[in-house]
This record gives sequence, structure tokens and C-alpha cells, in this order.
Amino acid sequence: MHSDEKNAPLVARGRSVGVIGAGVMGQTLIQGLFESKAITRDQVWASAKTETTCQTVAAKLGIPVETDYRDRVANAGMILICVKPAQSAKVIATLKESALPPDTVMISIMAGVTIAQLEALLGTANPWIRAMPNTPCIVREGMTVICPGTHASSGHLAAAQKVFEAVGQCLATEESYFDAITALSGGGPAYQYLIMESFADAGVRVGLPRHMALRLVAQTAVGAARMVQASGRHPAALRDDVTTPAGCTIGGLLMLEDGKIRSVLARAIEEATKIAGNLGSAAQSAGSAAHSAGASTQKKDKHHA
Repeated sequence: MHSDEKNAPLVARGRSVGVIGAGVMGQTLIQGLFESKAITRDQVWASAKTETTCQTVAAKLGIPVETDYRDRVANAGMILICVKPAQSAKVIATLKESALPPDTVMISIMAGVTIAQLEALLGTANPWIRAMPNTPCIVREGMTVICPGTHASSGHLAAAQKVFEAVGQCLATEESYFDAITALSGGGPAYQYLIMESFADAGVRVGLPRHMALRLVAQTAVGAARMVQASGRHPAALRDDVTTPAGCTIGGLLMLEDGKIRSVLARAIEEATKIAGNLGSAAQSAGSAAHSAGASTQKKDKHHA
């Protein structure tokens, strides 16, 4: 990223940032942008499905949050779509009904919905960025991967990077990796929590109080991850540093290997990758249904005319 792109404002003066889907991740991204001073409160609006949620989030963040956002789209310089994949067709249909500027940067965090699907649904030359963040964004330790659409420039990619670097680390890559990334880092926290839960239970089994076991496990996981990041060494080399001859660690490692832990974890990622590849089919089906319904309505209108 060039320095001028890095220092460029997130949106032009007088333009806004919209967040469609003010759930946990939508709120997290807004808060991260406030903390990083990338935007101010008067530059942001958001939407939610119910009036109750709108009122709660508006009070919490100090921004307008509405169920109907069509009037706000015309001023948007960037729109983040943070809804479930199955809602993609409905959201994009609403954007098509609005006066969406052709230069508005569209960022999607919807798992499994491809750039090609997004561009086809919207049917404009707006620049799209596809992103896959994970839940540690909530504590500003997220890992997000982004890729550009057909009409996205390096400047658009830099703007998206600024959004996600406000809540952790961000890496730009090719879209062909996204299903694997969805499985590995998108779902990865869930696997880590299961492993930590198992270790904590084991600590209780050998006599530790649960609160102590959880604290030991969590900080050990954080420390091990930081060692990998800071040292640049292979995890196997770092593991060898802990494994002394005839010690207790090698005994534990052999039990893990007896349980085929490597293949079990690898199979989990493999299965999740397959499922991730099918998540966008709901969006494709919904989009096709919406298109068919529209065509049917037009045909009926023509017949009545």
C-alpha cells in the first residue's frame, strides 16, 4: 500500500459510511473505525432488521440506525454489508431501488458469496471488496482477508484494509483461497475454544480449580501464538524447545498423536471448506428467484397492458 493511499480519508468529504446489518460484527467494525479515528460519528449510518435493535444500537453508538436506509444510500461513499449470506439478494435488491452512486465502494463480509455473485446481483460497475473477518475483531485481535472485485482499484483495496486493520490484522489475497480461509480463520476461533475447553477440563481432572485452569490455558494459547508470530520459526521447532528428553511433554504429545490429532484437525478444516463453498448457493438461488419474480411481474404487466 502506497503512503498516499494509506493516508487517504476513508471516504470523501461530505460522503458517508453505511453499515447494513448492525449485528455484532457490524457494530465491532463501526467501533473500531471510531477508535482508529478513520471516521467520525456524523459520517456513519447503519441498518438493522427490527426497530428494537435499531434503537438499542443507535443509543449505544450514537449514530442513526434505521430499518429503511434507502434515502441514505445516495450520499454513501462506502457501504459495508454485514448480513447473513441468505439475505444478500434482498439487501442488494434494496440498494438497486436506491440512488446508489456508481463510485460507492461496496464491502461484503458474507461468507460464501462470491465477487461474481455480488457483481451480478447489483448489476453495476461499483467497486466490490470481499472480506472474511473473524470474531476476535471484537477484542481488536481479528484476522481478516480481503480480495478485490472486477472494478476495484488499489485505492479501494487500501480503504478496505484500513477498515479491517482497525480491528486486527488484514491480508489481501486471491478469491480462490476464500473457502479455505473461511474454514481456517473464519471458523478457527471455534476450534481453538474447543481445544481450550478440553485442556481446561483436563486441568480440572488432574486437580486444578476451574478458574485457574481456564486462566492458565487461555494465556498459554495467547503466548504460544505470539511466539509463532514474533519468532518467525516453524511451530515444530518451537515445540521441540519445550520437549525435553524423557520428560512429561513428550509423553503428552505421544498420547495426542495416538489420538490422530493432526488428521482430525485437518479433516475438520477440509469439511468446513466444503461447506463454505456451498454457502453462496442460497444467495444465488434467492437472486434467481427474485429475478424470475421480477420477470414474471413484467410479463403480467405487459399482458394486462
